[in-house]
Amino acid sequence: MNSMNDQITEGMKTAMRAKDTVALGALRGLKAALQTARLAKGSVNAELTPAEEQNVVRKQIKQREDAIALYAQAGRTEQVEKEQAEITVLAALLPSEMTEAEILPILEAVITELGASTKKDMGRVMKEMQTRTEGRAPGKILSKLVGSRLN
Repeated sequence: MNSMNDQITEGMKTAMRAKDTVALGALRGLKAALQTARLAKGSVNAELTPAEEQNVVRKQIKQREDAIALYAQAGRTEQVEKEQAEITVLAALLPSEMTEAEILPILEAVITELGASTKKDMGRVMKEMQTRTEGRAPGKILSKLVGSRLN
């Protein structure tokens, strides 16, 4: 078992003991989504990389953010609060995000190594940045920083 599975299992046990149905539901949904990702990769026993696991968690969070927008529009505040609570549970499984100050030195090194100078190089730089930041830097921030750095 990997650490993400261990965290989910322990979280589920804790939620069951505390009778926290919101956390339990979020973790069960995540466990099912991870299982689906393993199946998509080839088999139930396929191993997901930490980055793939983090992407599944981010997708789950994004789904809940989308649901919040719809519930808020419909005036369903109790559902909005439930979805926000689930986001908090899921976000705890992700590593802390990098700040711009932490990203900039990596960006400078990548641009120098790749010899990037124009917007045409943005794809190569973004791909390398995503690899080096290991999913800890949000794509929007990376895109903004890379775009502002390349002419």
